[in-house]
Amino acid sequence: MTTSTGGSSHIRSIEDLRGPAGRLEAVLNTGSDAAPYAAIVCHPHPKGGGTMHNKVVYHAMKTLSSFGLPVVRFNFRGVGLSEGTHDDGHGERDDVRAVLDWVEQNLARPILLAGFSFGSSVGMRAACGDPRVAALVALGLPVHAEGRDYSYHFLESCPQPKLFLSGDSDIYGPQAQVEEVIARAAEPKHVEWVAGADHFFQGTAAHPGSKLPVMQQHLSRWLQQVLHLQPASAQEGTP
Repeated sequence: MTTSTGGSSHIRSIEDLRGPAGRLEAVLNTGSDAAPYAAIVCHPHPKGGGTMHNKVVYHAMKTLSSFGLPVVRFNFRGVGLSEGTHDDGHGERDDVRAVLDWVEQNLARPILLAGFSFGSSVGMRAACGDPRVAALVALGLPVHAEGRDYSYHFLESCPQPKLFLSGDSDIYGPQAQVEEVIARAAEPKHVEWVAGADHFFQGTAAHPGSKLPVMQQHLSRWLQQVLHLQPASAQEGTP
């Protein structure tokens, strides 16, 4: 791994992560040695420009890191420096499983898996029922996007705690359709709607301004209430 340091944060490029299609480009935001979980964040659709550097992915990572968790972000096959070619979500599930294997072998703790848009669909499909995965977070769960339809029948038997967090003006995951998906999903589950937010947690004409901080607040509250995590500053006894 190579390391860059900014203040108290450490970002390491992961050089030994390989999936069925070849090397996967990935970075690790290091956390506390005492962290009870590690986390993975999956990025949105490559055909829409999705990468591990997407703003929603980055803000989700920052929230998870604020609890002292080590967080892995990676590029799906064919994205950035990751080898292979895009496989319409099929091979990408194997990419997620390869990342889960790496985290299990190198970080050795239960895993929280989060994804944004395409990344939430692929990530949950790969991780539901995996005993290594303690909980799942779906940001901007898509139902229909740019000619692509998403099916979520697998959620009916998905046993882990699940957070569904979307904007109430998300054109790719309209509230009524997402609520139908969630209604069929197995317990435990929780849904939060960010008022005035679009698919990317940006504001609408009627409600301008970024809603990413609100998204982070909802995610942080769920992590505290459901997984009983404490922000790193509280663990350290700082104000």
